[in-house]
Amino acid sequence: MQTQRHQLYLMKDGESNGGRGVVVGFLKVGYKKLFLLDRQGAHIEAEPLCVLDFFISENVQRHGYGLELFDFMLQHKSLEPTLMAYDRPSPKLLSFLAKHHCLTQSVPQVHNFVVCVEQHAVMSLFLVPSVNVFSSPAAQLRKVPLRKPDGDIKPYSVMEREGKPA
Repeated sequence: MQTQRHQLYLMKDGESNGGRGVVVGFLKVGYKKLFLLDRQGAHIEAEPLCVLDFFISENVQRHGYGLELFDFMLQHKSLEPTLMAYDRPSPKLLSFLAKHHCLTQSVPQVHNFVVCVEQHAVMSLFLVPSVNVFSSPAAQLRKVPLRKPDGDIKPYSVMEREGKPA
């Protein structure tokens, strides 16, 4: 996990299991280099903090543990949830984000990550593409040139490209 810059947050109920404790849930986050689409369809290369995995044991869901764990991570990282990406969020996670952080709108992406863009965000992910809005010093936002239209595919052989018989 260290080589991939991932961090795991664990929540434990220390009184359960005869005082030995039981893990209630976990939250795994890490920085990923992503090519994101903004509202106009332009590509932006970014390295945001991503929620990679989030789990709260089913028997203690809807007791506030998920919110406590998620808010602890946000406070520890000094980050707003609007500036994060979410890897393959489940319907439960999307509902959680909508309920507790008012994240209801997202920009469709071509990969499995979801990026939420809200009108009330202090700093929208895509409104200031030249500014580094992520907490990682290595994170950079930069516009990626639009893809050139596909043309004729040139042969790999130098002789064929120059029109000489092989």
